[in-house]
Amino acid sequence: MERSLSMELVRVTEAAALASARWMGRGKKNEADDAATSAMRTVFDTVPMQGTVVIGEGEIDDAPMLYIGEELGADGGGPVVDVAVDPLEGTNIVASGTWNALSVLAIADGGNLLHAPDMYMEKIAVGPESVGKIDINASTKENLEAVAKAKKKDLEDIVAIVLDRPRHKQLIEEIRATGARIKLIPDGDVAAAINTAFDETGVDILFGIGGAPEGVLAAVALKCLGGEIQGKLKPENDDEVARCKTMGIPDIERVFLMEDFVTGDDAIFAATGVTDGELLKGVQFKGKNATTQTVVMRAKSGTIRFVDGQHSLEKKPNLVVEN
Repeated sequence: MERSLSMELVRVTEAAALASARWMGRGKKNEADDAATSAMRTVFDTVPMQGTVVIGEGEIDDAPMLYIGEELGADGGGPVVDVAVDPLEGTNIVASGTWNALSVLAIADGGNLLHAPDMYMEKIAVGPESVGKIDINASTKENLEAVAKAKKKDLEDIVAIVLDRPRHKQLIEEIRATGARIKLIPDGDVAAAINTAFDETGVDILFGIGGAPEGVLAAVALKCLGGEIQGKLKPENDDEVARCKTMGIPDIERVFLMEDFVTGDDAIFAATGVTDGELLKGVQFKGKNATTQTVVMRAKSGTIRFVDGQHSLEKKPNLVVEN
């Protein structure tokens, strides 16, 4: 892949964030998601690449744009890449105006991203200091103790981040029983996984069950950051079990490791804040201008950039400057 794609992808996530941020706090999550998806698709058409969506808004019958299998990129060639997108990670977050909504995308060389089925996945994720120390099949206590040892912290100082869901009742009890602390979040486990790799967020480990497609996005980010994620699919019915087998995953108990989520030595991840979070500021509208904050990372170089953008809404009303 060409390194110049990094900044091109920033333009894509910025556009989606700007479009969806207009819906913050208005209680309309679908409208916010549609705005992000449309803006992202518009800017993708200007990026010099030959992309295919492998993680998207759904199948072609369910998603008019950014559907799985859709081809993206400007005419005229460019690298062949797999594309994973979540135009608005945290639709409920934007609808309610709370923390950590992101516009997210990731790319890797063609054939290098896991085609994860759209179902639940159990996940555990950590930052660089704890790589090689976690095991999704180990107990909650064992994983917390391993992370505490790796980070040279007392167990009581470890913070686990978990989606606030009834399905996590036992997990939450297990964490609390160890003396570790918990940060419960309403949505947004891609942001949560990324936060494990930045000390300033105060998050040490992610536990719990969330979407499998989000696991792929988190894996690309953590590959760039030197972190780790492991996952196990959690099909809820016979149809989902059958879908796993159709997609070449006959062993439902299989543990997906980093190299399963994203192969090869290169990948790029970009995320723009829609609402404020621990890592990124959300979109701010200031009259005829707006500001954004984006993190963009590349696995091959290990480069992590934070990009502050100021946008003239008059000069690019459709979020794209026409040639």
